Amino acid sequence: MPPFSDCLIDTPVELSRGDLRAMMHLARSLFHLSRLPAYRDLIAPEAPPIAAFDPRHDAVMMGYDFHLDSQGPRLIEVNTNAGGGLLAILSHGASDLTAAGALPRRLREKILSPFYQEMYRYSGGRSRRPGRIAIIDEEPGGQFLYPEMQGFQRLFEQDGVSTAIIDPTEVEEREEGLFHQGEMLDLIYNRHCDFYLETPTMQPIARAYAGGRVCLTPNPFAYGLLGDKRRMALWSDEKVLRALPLKEAEIHRILDAVPYTRLLAELGREDAWKKRKNLVFKPVTRFGSRGVYMGASISRTRFDSLPPDQTLAQTLVPPSLTQVASQERPMKTDFRLYAYRTHILGVTARLYHGQVTNMQSPGSGFAPVRIRD
Repeated sequence: MPPFSDCLIDTPVELSRGDLRAMMHLARSLFHLSRLPAYRDLIAPEAPPIAAFDPRHDAVMMGYDFHLDSQGPRLIEVNTNAGGGLLAILSHGASDLTAAGALPRRLREKILSPFYQEMYRYSGGRSRRPGRIAIIDEEPGGQFLYPEMQGFQRLFEQDGVSTAIIDPTEVEEREEGLFHQGEMLDLIYNRHCDFYLETPTMQPIARAYAGGRVCLTPNPFAYGLLGDKRRMALWSDEKVLRALPLKEAEIHRILDAVPYTRLLAELGREDAWKKRKNLVFKPVTRFGSRGVYMGASISRTRFDSLPPDQTLAQTLVPPSLTQVASQERPMKTDFRLYAYRTHILGVTARLYHGQVTNMQSPGSGFAPVRIRD
């Protein structure tokens, strides 16, 4: 098994208890928002048909990504298949993912319980745990966080749950469900970034999911509620929030944490060009830092090529900096909070070089967070 240290930086990053508390409150407020029928009705016209299907369960490991500024944590984006959660939980003292086998029972339960709760909700209370799990990603062995997937696999199998790490092309579709090597899959832990299951290789999974024949977590319904980047335009719009049945404290909490975000089509290309130095431009449909452009350095030609209905303009909130002994320059830093529903699972710092979050840059990785008063 590849070493835990391949993905980890051993320099702790400090985070104040007040900032952590603000992150936790925001994650819970957004989850509450996602439960509101009025909110679901509001976003329904934008959602593809696959995201209209409610599977009766949630997203096993949500990730809320923050930058810090003088006003506190600012939400940069939400991820429904956030990587690094196991690393965040294990980073305090574990030096290798093989150590996952020696975890205390309480810690094992913290990691595995959300998966079992997903199966319980999916089955309407008939199954308390899956019999067989597939962890799915595109060519998983080549992924930066493949060691983490192996860590999950080890933990599941030590808890008596057969688990495979596979590419979606390895899934066999049958009338009764999805199979791998002749065994039926009860739950798929989806690490693939085709969030709406639109690519050809994900179609068997899409059909089984829509037919209620597999527990898929996270899933398109959860992504449509919170992970779709267009939702940030709603969360930064006071008029929209005040039209929803939210408490005043929740409205202020969301507005304070979410940077001003609008579709380029709504903002207007010329107005956005004039204000570009204080903006970052993000594609609606891509993930991570792919296709993200800093307004201060974007060329006019590139800017003019951005599709206005598929590009978000967001107020720039620069990341904080962390000095790591092995690096000559300070590393840019963001914080990722992991949650299942309203239950907070852990927090980690992501350190990197480059204009935008880039976990492939030399020396980048996940770092433990030290909470200070």
